[in-house]
Amino acid sequence: MKIEIITIGDEILIGQIVDTNSAWMSAELTKNGFEVLKIESVGDNPTQIKEAINLGFEHVDILLLTGGIGPTNDDITKNVLCDYFQSSLVFSNDVLANILEVFSNRNLELNELTRNQAFVPEKAKVIQNKVGTAPILWFNKDENKVLVSMPGVPFEMKWVMKNEIIPRLQSKFSSEQYLQKSFMIAGITESKLAILLKNFEDELPQNYSLAYLPSFGIIRLRLFTRGSQNQEGLEKQAVKLKQILKDLMLSDVELTLEELIGKSLNEKCLTISTAESCTGGFIAHKITLIPGSSNYYKGSIVAYSNQIKTNILYIKKETIDKFGAVSQEVVEEMAKGVSELFHTDCSIAVSGIAGPDGGTDEKPVGTVWVCTKIKDKKISVLYHTGRAREENISRATNMALLQFYKLLKQYN
Repeated sequence: MKIEIITIGDEILIGQIVDTNSAWMSAELTKNGFEVLKIESVGDNPTQIKEAINLGFEHVDILLLTGGIGPTNDDITKNVLCDYFQSSLVFSNDVLANILEVFSNRNLELNELTRNQAFVPEKAKVIQNKVGTAPILWFNKDENKVLVSMPGVPFEMKWVMKNEIIPRLQSKFSSEQYLQKSFMIAGITESKLAILLKNFEDELPQNYSLAYLPSFGIIRLRLFTRGSQNQEGLEKQAVKLKQILKDLMLSDVELTLEELIGKSLNEKCLTISTAESCTGGFIAHKITLIPGSSNYYKGSIVAYSNQIKTNILYIKKETIDKFGAVSQEVVEEMAKGVSELFHTDCSIAVSGIAGPDGGTDEKPVGTVWVCTKIKDKKISVLYHTGRAREENISRATNMALLQFYKLLKQYN
């Protein structure tokens, strides 16, 4: 069953906020057997909203709208839907009771603007929002088309989707199970990988697809199809793919690099610390995004200045004077120093030139040294990541984590 997602709000179009709702909704809907055909963002404009709805219903059976149903003057979606479905507003005591309960739990006093959220379109089926004040509006258009209007607040939308909307859509519409296999690849560019896999892709059965998702040194491959009857066929294609990828494949499970590192550290009963210069704590941030990371991650030093390198990590001043802060010798002393400081088995140390300034002919912007260490074994690698500061930070972080994971896989 085909779906279009429409996010509503001027704040999206002017770049004031990032639309994270669509990505999350698409993933959940796909996982539950629905096909998202299109994602569109429109402003708080009645004409734009109605045009988006009309165009959407030409191609899909289900329209999911988020945003524009709050209590303020720029929240116009409810009134636009009344106009579109030729419905009047009626007061709902059930919605008011839900609003009062939400306000009571938050120790808030009801005001007139919030009370007005209890006015709902007469032609809509109202679904109570147990985590917010704006009700969910479900409209049936003809026999087999549906429009659902939800809050734009991410945590409210997620609760509503999981607990109300997806179960109701599944009971009303048929859906085909989405099947996929995921592979993490490293050590090859996207174009070279595509050449390597050309024959495999050409020979894929109908309704099977292979998608590439590159990200700074890592490529995520997704082999997918629909329909439970294709499960065995998907497994066979996955075996063929792994035989081609061989040592390029880091993992064939749906985990991030940080999750793989955490899982392996836990299994091997190892701890880790990080010493970062040009990445500014981004490696630590990615590691600690994983729940339970406190079991193995002990701490970080962001040694952005040479003074911190020498005073806290005990890097020899003569090492910096002789080789420079961005050098193999310095990152190796950083890795040793942070391991000793936090008493960890493993460490990652990074020093580089993120840019846009600070580069030289010998060490241009994007020069990054990474040292990864597990007990007495260490590996140091020089990378040239690029010219843009944000790219350099992200790429250096990924390369450092990838380098450490490869070392970790070899450790017994």
